[in-house]
Amino acid sequence: MDDISNLIREAKPLYFKRKRRKNALKAGSALAALMLLVFAFIPQEQGNYTSYWDLGTGELQTSSAIEELGLPVDDYGLLKVC
Repeated sequence: MDDISNLIREAKPLYFKRKRRKNALKAGSALAALMLLVFAFIPQEQGNYTSYWDLGTGELQTSSAIEELGLPVDDYGLLKVC
């Protein structure tokens, strides 16, 4: 019985060291996967565009699409209802 107690006492720190290493590896893997997921959805600058959402040429549009159709518009380029 004394031999078993000695073996358990000797193996206990090794067991907890392995357990801590496994938990640290799991946490590191989860953090890396989360970071990859976050970086996958961050918009990247492409070409001459200033941002992901600005896909135009950078020029301001002075007329509205409604005005180009020949319909009456107000000062804001919205359809004028008379």
